[in-house]
Amino acid sequence: MSKTINISSPTQLSEVLQSSRLVVANFYTESSQASQQVAPVFEQLSAALSRPDLVTFVKVDTNQQKDVVQAYRITSQPTFIIFRNGKVAERVQGADPTKLQAVVKKLSDEIQNLGTSGGEASGSGSGSNGGYWRGAELPRNYSDITDQIELHRCELLNYDPDAGNVRVLFDAAKPSALSGGKGATKDWVESDTDEQLLLFMPFQSMLKLHTLQITSLPPSGDDNEDEDVPSRPRTIKLFTNKPHNLGFEEAEDLSATQEIQLSEKDWNAEGTANIPLRFVKFQNITSLVVFVVDGDGEGEKTRLDRLRLVGDAGEKREMGKLEKIGDEPGE
Repeated sequence: MSKTINISSPTQLSEVLQSSRLVVANFYTESSQASQQVAPVFEQLSAALSRPDLVTFVKVDTNQQKDVVQAYRITSQPTFIIFRNGKVAERVQGADPTKLQAVVKKLSDEIQNLGTSGGEASGSGSGSNGGYWRGAELPRNYSDITDQIELHRCELLNYDPDAGNVRVLFDAAKPSALSGGKGATKDWVESDTDEQLLLFMPFQSMLKLHTLQITSLPPSGDDNEDEDVPSRPRTIKLFTNKPHNLGFEEAEDLSATQEIQLSEKDWNAEGTANIPLRFVKFQNITSLVVFVVDGDGEGEKTRLDRLRLVGDAGEKREMGKLEKIGDEPGE
């Protein structure tokens, strides 16, 4: 049986958007051959991925719901819109199953995210395929938007190549340090010649950042007396809307969008610091530079295990890139 909801009024759509974390909407018309062509694919996705109060699939007949069509600027059929927390996150136009499948592949990953944070078990293994892990709860009414980072354009300066690279910071899996296993591959980042790290993250869409979550799990106890053992970051400077990474001298001299001082009390039991941002300064953000200035220990290195961005994502800057959503960027 289909789990898709047929929208009969703007009020009904509004209620669905308020009650479900993710909503996938199919704007169609019965007379459109293109709409009919892709309809079976949409129904299959609805049957496989719908979850009460988490993921809802809806259909909107554009001939019947003129007010909704006008509100969301629907100009062709079919148009698919993915809403996250009631706001437009993705838009796909046309009856191209490849485009729709690509967006839904990304949606599938987010469903694992929602299942974990919403109380439904989705697994939390220590490997890269072990399910979604979260180091801290999400602030109310905001989403994990880490998936908006353009991984292939990220740049990390002064990292030790014997540890992990920049990609491990955004891994959805539980850090190996919390699982008691060291693993063949180090799934964390360490600085190299001193304590400092410079991370440049460009985004796929315009973001509103609310919270930065950083996980750092250096060895504890007697091991930390070794001068080579990394420490957690203490001072962090954030810079917004830079077209590329900064140099270390430039980052030290520039006035930051926000400067953060972390202490022991800021880290929870899973080694994650939940850092609220000055929201008014983090509107309409296209990139973020994270500058780890120093660590909180005696060693000459700092360590980062995971990084999460929390806030709201707008529409894609370039709609043509939708075909590539879900593809694994090249090394």
